[in-house]
Amino acid sequence: MTRSFGRIGCRGLTLLLFAIGSMQAADRKTAPLEPQPSYTRETFGPKAGLNVVVHAGIGQVMGRPKEWGGGISGFVKRAGSGFATHIVKNSIEFPVAAMLHEDLCYHRSNDTSFGPRLRHSLVSTVWTPKTTTGNNTLSVGRISGAFGAGLISRLWQPASARGLAGGFASGGISLGAQAGMNVIREFWPRSRGSKPVPVPPGPR
Repeated sequence: MTRSFGRIGCRGLTLLLFAIGSMQAADRKTAPLEPQPSYTRETFGPKAGLNVVVHAGIGQVMGRPKEWGGGISGFVKRAGSGFATHIVKNSIEFPVAAMLHEDLCYHRSNDTSFGPRLRHSLVSTVWTPKTTTGNNTLSVGRISGAFGAGLISRLWQPASARGLAGGFASGGISLGAQAGMNVIREFWPRSRGSKPVPVPPGPR
């Protein structure tokens, strides 16, 4: 029952992000774009390793998947699965984003009030500027990476976590985690001297 509600929640979050994004101005422009992140650093760097360890720890505490058990052996299996999923995700996301000229950086809003900034951080999960024009577009790279990795990772998951539903739920969780990271990036105190990227607001 809990797992069913979790899957429903992940799908609902994904649909909500799409709905919010579709209400924004698809052609609003950002300031000059930053250099794009490195595939190697984002996939194999310290931040990636930390994320894998944290997610493996959460899975260990929650006992999911149950077939992998506990102890060192269970943690190693969860960490290995998480790292493999992360590699698959980035190996889909980066080439697709490059081919479609999608910006993979997060750009903070220039709004000062909480509501618009929160909406901006959530919308940025599924909408992103194009590196060629600055016009906003659907983030096909990020979405295909999340759901592609979720589905492919079913190949090595135990019986309780296999199936299309589990794959799509994993993709929704991945996008939800990205949305959470965007919120943190948006509201994390700015370093001294830094300025927000001017992003003209879409229609209210």
